[in-house]
Amino acid sequence: MNLFLIPLLRGAQAYFIPFLAIMGLGGYLGMPIASTEANAQTTPNRSKVVVKNNPKQTGIKAPRPANQSLAPKNSSLVDTSKDGELNRDAGGNLDFRVQRGCIKTDSLDGNLPARLGINDAAFFEFFQSQTRSFFSGLRGNCIPYAVAFGKRNRFDSLSIMNGPIRDANTQILTFTPSAFGGFLTQEDRLQSQSPNLVEVELSLSDVLYDAKKVGDILPVELVWELNSIVKQLYPEDSPTTAINANQVRLIVDFGDRDRWAQIWAVEIINTVSQEVLASAFWVDRNDIPGGFFTASGESIERSFWTNPLSYRRISRGVGSVRAGRAKVPAKQAGQAPATVQRWRTHMGIDYAAPTGTPVFSVANGKIAYLGYNGAFGNLIIVEHPGNYRTYYAHLSNYNVELSVGNDVRRGLEIGYVGSTGRSSGPHLHYELRRDGTYIDPYSPAAQLDLWSMRDSDSGQFTRQLLLLGSLPNNE
Repeated sequence: MNLFLIPLLRGAQAYFIPFLAIMGLGGYLGMPIASTEANAQTTPNRSKVVVKNNPKQTGIKAPRPANQSLAPKNSSLVDTSKDGELNRDAGGNLDFRVQRGCIKTDSLDGNLPARLGINDAAFFEFFQSQTRSFFSGLRGNCIPYAVAFGKRNRFDSLSIMNGPIRDANTQILTFTPSAFGGFLTQEDRLQSQSPNLVEVELSLSDVLYDAKKVGDILPVELVWELNSIVKQLYPEDSPTTAINANQVRLIVDFGDRDRWAQIWAVEIINTVSQEVLASAFWVDRNDIPGGFFTASGESIERSFWTNPLSYRRISRGVGSVRAGRAKVPAKQAGQAPATVQRWRTHMGIDYAAPTGTPVFSVANGKIAYLGYNGAFGNLIIVEHPGNYRTYYAHLSNYNVELSVGNDVRRGLEIGYVGSTGRSSGPHLHYELRRDGTYIDPYSPAAQLDLWSMRDSDSGQFTRQLLLLGSLPNNE
């Protein structure tokens, strides 16, 4: 089995993502595939490396030392802030778009950037100075590329590969504008050996409808996440024959004691034509939770932050709800007191579901609160990077392994639907807040940095497309 390490940069420091050189669908790599038992009987002509995994949940880490308190910053857990329907783009690039392809080497001209739509004379000069040795070492009949543009068609990033061959000699150059003027270049090579990233193939039908089969192959905390991704990429109402004709190709890091398991790439592929029908790629971020984006650059993150259940029916959103009746004293002597209906503002989303339905953390974070809290009943608060918090209320019970201070991974089963506190029936009350202010995640006005590609993420994303995705056809 041939394994290679991908060096990537975060800021000015290098870090490494190991990548398994695999024989991708469509035969674009001449290497053995790392597969799973689920796939062992369907592709007998491929070399197999069977992945055996312990399906026990590993999405919990021990709490911090006692002197590092994670108690909520506000003295009151019940925040009555008005829903501001915040537009907290914070640099998010809502107009982000990506083009991919593989330009034939025999049709190259002197200005490759212009051919890709980058009309910047300064960048063209920089590009030429950085690619002299790159173009002298081309392999194969085309150059794979991924180029990204932002608002007003502004150039965000360009990644190019020295040929459609993935091995120890594969080279990728990534160009991005510098925040201080000019441009930056990053070189990545597939090298060394590491088993961290593995290709896994699953039946699309199993991913959509049989969580147990998927849980026998993937860590448990990835099952809900994968199901949520695929439901965003593929219409569930498709004919059964169409679903059965497709499979899901994953690039997965199964994690260890020091790092979470992580899905890095998802592709839905037609098994007959080998066509990639849809795909999504993970972008890692330090200051806010990471996110999944389609190959065209469209975010699918909002769906995660509005989907803490596998089964759900929204019974109530933001608005006014009845809070009982009150007696109003009579204005004149001899008149009976009037009875009026009192109302209170309902912040949050109520998901109707049977008692005991699992509740999942919508993103990586820390348990900031776990316990009974008045009207909320049994409540869990998860604190996420970027000053975000999610609230999960009226629970019947908690995951017994959890305690305040635990790091938890997206997709971890943290509690179970109930009807504790001020509740009229079994449901999950869910809230998303930032800096203590409630955000309606369903409001079109809430365009969070969580749900859009930021300029600083662009270079990582175009590299991911070339390193982890199926390579495009010649142009």
